[in-house]
Amino acid sequence: MKKVVVGMSGGVDSSVAALLLKQQGYDVVGLFMKNWEETDDNGCCTAEEDYKDVMRVCAKLDIPYYSVNFSKQYMDNVFKHFISEYEKGRTPNPDVLCNREVKFKPFLDYAFQIGADYIATGHYAKVEHKDGVSKLMLAVDQNKDQTYFLNQLSEKQIEKVLFPLGDLPKPEVRKIAEKYGLATAEKKDSTGVCFIGERNFRQFLANYIPMKPGNIIDLEGNVVGRHDGVYYYTVGQRRGLGIGGEGERWFVVDKNIKTNELIVSHGEPDILFSNGLQMDEFNFISFTPTSEFTARARIRHRQPLQNCTVFYDNATGKMTVKFENKQRAIAVGQYCVLYVGEQCIGGGVIERVVNL
Repeated sequence: MKKVVVGMSGGVDSSVAALLLKQQGYDVVGLFMKNWEETDDNGCCTAEEDYKDVMRVCAKLDIPYYSVNFSKQYMDNVFKHFISEYEKGRTPNPDVLCNREVKFKPFLDYAFQIGADYIATGHYAKVEHKDGVSKLMLAVDQNKDQTYFLNQLSEKQIEKVLFPLGDLPKPEVRKIAEKYGLATAEKKDSTGVCFIGERNFRQFLANYIPMKPGNIIDLEGNVVGRHDGVYYYTVGQRRGLGIGGEGERWFVVDKNIKTNELIVSHGEPDILFSNGLQMDEFNFISFTPTSEFTARARIRHRQPLQNCTVFYDNATGKMTVKFENKQRAIAVGQYCVLYVGEQCIGGGVIERVVNL
């Protein structure tokens, strides 16, 4: 009997993943990862309650479970980078790094140390094994597909991974949890960044990056308001700007870190839309690129896939993506993830926004 260690978060997805694997005849072990040390009220992590849900589900399924603390790895390899990127005025995605640096690194190592043949998670994704090559593939449920968050993994990391939910739509996962009486059946999906929980993001960030108030200016340089710190805003943002007035809404179009100015526009101007981006490095997963190829791309999770042409410089590793249609609010620091057919071929950090 093959042994599989399931990364269990205390949510319905990983709970059903464990259930399905047991039904398929695997020797299943649950593993709860604690990635954030709750030292004060600012962390607001629900780790203890989530672990109780893991215990309830594992008891119901009659499978053993463990808890491991990877908070040091998370702090060193994910959170410090997250804060550093915000200080530069960029928009990082810690969930992508968490997968690469924690969930598919120390977790994977720990699982094999306790005798696992495979690891599994509740991600909505698929792996295809063909001719000795393992490929990361889109999930059946396009609305829930999570390959975007897995774009920094390597072929070696996905080689021994099972994604039991890859062929299931989310509503069906809920029904399965209800049918088998799992404690997490009606549990609300977690939103936002895992270590922040339901707290106000700006308040959380203020604990690590001091507030530095400054002017909000329009495209003509007129002062139209004040901000608490340019780090707290994202290009394309329209809520929480605190600018009154009638007519069209205000949108963030740029941030000037040097002058500490937030640049906004009344309405959505052309400057908010671009047809290209550039990346200095790209993580390929089981794919050998040519200097020019067609693909589909995502610049944010759940965005519909966008047709594009990719120009890749093999000597430098730099990549330029030209979109068929202009994209709104491409954010430097976020990931651009590429797909050829149903295969996710990897992703890279957006370094520059360009018009081609």
